[in-house]
Amino acid sequence: MPRTLDPEAHALRRDAFVDAAIGLIASKGYEQLSIQDVLDELGASKGAFYHYFDSKAALLAAVVERMVEAATATIEPIAGDPCLSALQKLQAVLPGIAQWKGQRPELRPERLPELMETWLSDENAIVRERMRRAVSARLTPLLVAILRQGITDGAFSVSSPEGAASVFVALILGLNETATQLYLARRARAVSFDDVKCTLTAYTGAFEGILGIPRGSWPGVDDATLRPWFD
Repeated sequence: MPRTLDPEAHALRRDAFVDAAIGLIASKGYEQLSIQDVLDELGASKGAFYHYFDSKAALLAAVVERMVEAATATIEPIAGDPCLSALQKLQAVLPGIAQWKGQRPELRPERLPELMETWLSDENAIVRERMRRAVSARLTPLLVAILRQGITDGAFSVSSPEGAASVFVALILGLNETATQLYLARRARAVSFDDVKCTLTAYTGAFEGILGIPRGSWPGVDDATLRPWFD
């Protein structure tokens, strides 16, 4: 008699492999990660692993999917909120992503520098690139809808919402990586606080330019926000 598959148990066990991989990628990098590392972390067999994934690459795809879903889950309610203006929605996108990062259990404050260095290392280059592509694919349509709302309301001067959304997402991803690099550089005292503020402030002007909104419409970076991270 064939064995009956419990879908919930199957999903939970698969999630356990993804959870283990996320933690190991954060601590040692994807290139250094082996399937055996994941098995050792869970006390699982190779047969169990290959029941869910046919390769390390398939596990990576599941990891990226999980991370992107978690990140965009904080954005989707904002994009669909009828009580928010288009500008308010866009201004909430960055804090929404930051909130997702803050909720990740592996990002404990004492481990943050180590994890950031690992994330930016060559060992995680493929993970970063997969994340960029996946986040862009998921986030761009949400931003297109927001930009169309702003165009209809007369808040934005944008000729192509699709093109502007693509550039806006690229800026968000660039800002995220730049802020991470500056955080590490500031800890090493390689840059000053003023250098950090000047670099991050440049993104404010870029956001305003993409949207075609008056200078000063996008909230600038202030010392009270930056100092806990960069002072």
